[in-house]
Amino acid sequence: MATPYGEGAYVAHADTEVYGPGKVLGVEGEWRRVRFVHFVATIAARSLRPASPEEEEEVREWLKRKAARYGGRW
Repeated sequence: MATPYGEGAYVAHADTEVYGPGKVLGVEGEWRRVRFVHFVATIAARSLRPASPEEEEEVREWLKRKAARYGGRW
């Protein structure tokens, strides 16, 4: 079985919108390190869902603004 939500995947928390949508930064077993627009958190893959196209665009734009403002890789 393929690993769900690999590095670079756009995701959202399956049970709450508090975190906002995000992008997977790293994978360790069933855990995903995700840069959400409001937090960076380690979340079990089973607690994630794929981001909608609108959520993915929100994350892309958010990351672009942060990179322009602060430089570096977000």
